[in-house]
Amino acid sequence: MIDKAIYIGSFNKEAECPATEIPEFAFIGRSNVGKSSLINLITNRKDLAKTSQTPGKTQKLNFFLIDDIWHLVDLPGYGYAKVSKTMRSDFEKMIQYYLKNRQQLYCTFLLIDASISPQKIDIEFANWLGQHQIPFVIVFTKTDKSKAVEVKKNIDKFNEKLLETWTTLPESFRTSSEKRIGQKELRSFIQSVLADNKK
Repeated sequence: MIDKAIYIGSFNKEAECPATEIPEFAFIGRSNVGKSSLINLITNRKDLAKTSQTPGKTQKLNFFLIDDIWHLVDLPGYGYAKVSKTMRSDFEKMIQYYLKNRQQLYCTFLLIDASISPQKIDIEFANWLGQHQIPFVIVFTKTDKSKAVEVKKNIDKFNEKLLETWTTLPESFRTSSEKRIGQKELRSFIQSVLADNKK
């Protein structure tokens, strides 16, 4: 159960982010993957993260304080083509620097759209996280947007692609913001990570 969720602020780079030792959980995915909807599902808020039909709305490192004990960090989506190359490059540098250098980061949630076939950019990003030994799990979103057999096929294909370079698949979850699927599992996972790091 999450009782409290407060917007802290939006920051242009890791150096400007809150200088606290509070654990952080970051959310990232390709533009329009359903990130804001998933954040609202986890926190049980309607508009904590602003949803938009326009991809690329999130352009900074957005911090939310959850129950006074951990930060939820909403990162800009990657792979959005309708911004200048310079801006896209700036986004990538900001995201990569945060993920590689943020000491407070406990885990990254990599969101993958399960309603479509595997995208090269998602596979590449998962491999990049692995290469830099950044702890992450995969969250398959929009599992209600296609038939169950199609969703399973897309997820299986994605995992097959990963296994071309991975020996063991990262932990994964299946979610639907509209059907409220995965809320309990993701909350439990976060609580278990927090508990493990207290030992």
